[in-house]
This record gives sequence, C-alpha cells and structure tokens, in this order.
Amino acid sequence: MTDVREVRRALLAVYDKAGVVELARRLAEMGVSLVSSGGTAATLREAGLEVTAVEEVTGFPEMLDGRVKTLHPRIHGGLLADTRKPEHLEQLAEHGIEPFDLVVVNLYPFRETVASGAAVDEVIEKIDIGGPAMVRAAAKNFESVGIVVDPSGYPEVLDEIRVHGGLSRATRERLAAAAFAHTAAYDAAVAGWFAERAATNGMPGFVGLALEKVGDLRYGENPHQGGALYRDAGSALAGPLGGARVLQGKDMSFNNWLDADAAYSLVAALPPRACVIVKHNNPCGVAVAAQLDEAYRRASECDSVSVFGGIVAFDAPCTGAAAEAMRDVFTEVVIAPGYEPEALAAFGE
Repeated sequence: MTDVREVRRALLAVYDKAGVVELARRLAEMGVSLVSSGGTAATLREAGLEVTAVEEVTGFPEMLDGRVKTLHPRIHGGLLADTRKPEHLEQLAEHGIEPFDLVVVNLYPFRETVASGAAVDEVIEKIDIGGPAMVRAAAKNFESVGIVVDPSGYPEVLDEIRVHGGLSRATRERLAAAAFAHTAAYDAAVAGWFAERAATNGMPGFVGLALEKVGDLRYGENPHQGGALYRDAGSALAGPLGGARVLQGKDMSFNNWLDADAAYSLVAALPPRACVIVKHNNPCGVAVAAQLDEAYRRASECDSVSVFGGIVAFDAPCTGAAAEAMRDVFTEVVIAPGYEPEALAAFGE
C-alpha cells in the first residue's frame, strides 16, 4: 500500500460514545497518543486510558457552557497543516503546535432533538459548531489527516492502521468525502429548520435534501442507463418508502421503485382499507372497501388491461385473501405495511 500516512497522534471528540473506548484503547496499544475534549476525555479516562485534554493543548479552559472548546489555533493549526510543506512545519514548530494524523468526531444530535419536540433553546444548543469545524478542517487536509465521522467505520480504520501503520491516501480521501457529506447533511437540516420557522405563508424559503446511497439498481429508466436508489440521510428508517424492504422476488428496478413510490404516496392519502394500482407511474385503479381483497378487485376493474404488470399498494397489512385475489394477474410489485403469513406463502408460489 502506497502513500500511507503514519498515525501517531489522534484527536477524539464524539457525542455518540459508541465504540470510542475500544477505538481509543486499540489506538493507544499501537502507540498513538490521544487528545480529547469534554465528555469524551472523561469517558476515556474512566476506562483507564491516558488522554491529554484539549485544555492542556490550548492552555485555555472550556467556556460559555462548552460552546468554545476546540476553536483554537493549537487545535486547528494541527488539523490544517499540510505536512508535505516545509513552511507549514516551520510555522507549527514556531508556535509549538503538533499536527494531528487522525481525527474522530461526530456531531450533536440536531435532527433527533428537533424530532423529539424539544423547546427552541434546547434545539439551538444542539447546533454543533466546533464539531463541524474540526470535521471540515481535517477533511480539507486529507493529504495529511484521516477523519472518521461514523462509529461503523472504526474497525476498518483500526485494521488498516494495525496492518500498515497508518492510512493510505485513498482511504483518507474516501473518509474526507464521507465527512463532507456528513456536514453537508447536518447543515441542510439546520438550515431547513430555520427556514421552516421563518416561513411566512407556510412554505419555507429553503428546503435541503441530503440523500445517501442505498445501492445500485440493475439499470435506470431505460436499459442503457445507470440507476441507483437513495434514501433521506436524516431519516431513522432503513430504506425509502417509509423504510420498505424487499421480502421476495428479484431486485427491484428503477421503474419498479418509481411506480411503487407513486402507489405508496397515493394509498397513504386515502381512507382505510384502500388499494391503488399503478402502471407507468399513473394510477390505473383505486378503490376503498371493507376488506383488502374486495378493494383490490374493485381497483382492478377500473382498467382490467393496465393492471397486468402493475404495482399494487395497500394501506394495511396484506391479507391472504388479497394475495389470492391477485393470483391470476401478473403483478410486478406489492407494497404494504405488512403481510399475513398466508399472503407471503401465496406470493412465494
């Protein structure tokens, strides 16, 4: 592996403490010196690890209820120094600043705080300032620094450091891309919250949409085009369409997802026990009945030709009777909030 940047000094400042003790312990075992701030430093010390507090590095205490901790030249100089440049190294030495090789930061839970219905003052306090500043600084300087923003990435980073003594340029650049995506989604959430509060006619002046890739599709809208599936990066749901999962059958195509989205959106707006059938992104049957099988029959009677190869959506768990009602008609996709065992058995035949 070429272009490996040795990891000798790491800065850890995380809100989500999951996995951070094990990460720090293994780094320390590999001879990496640890610098940490606030609650992270306390957590690591409670675990028996030797940590240098940020205040010891800056010579300045935390202030303003913790709003100012890491915003200091002795921290950001160590993050932004391009160690390939002799003049940067000279300036670090002149001011007694040591560079960082690895930065591990995750941010205050802004979206979660908003979703909890917290008061405005509490939401404001969960707008992270120092965290994004460190993330962006380290990501910009990926030639010299590795930046990790997701605890799920700890094992891979540790393994690479263990095997190679540091992180390759390719890894550092990949981590930087993930870091900038992380802060972009975070800032979009903050900007969107303020825009909603400032809206005068119910419609905000800004809507930020941050998406993350779920996976590749077989092809795009047409066979010669590429396609991929994305989800809301700020959602707690595992997938699109309210967290939909494919339970049976082949992988869904671009057009399957497009039609499923149209069907899901329409059925969600109807009274209970509704069925919607969509073909080529257009409804070809819509019905509401006391039972889902009857709702399907009525919907299919709206256009008995177009229902062939269509997408069917229900607003309640699909019953065995509803699945049996579809048995004689080729259906591309069935989307529902759940399925009775009899329904899954019928679809699997």
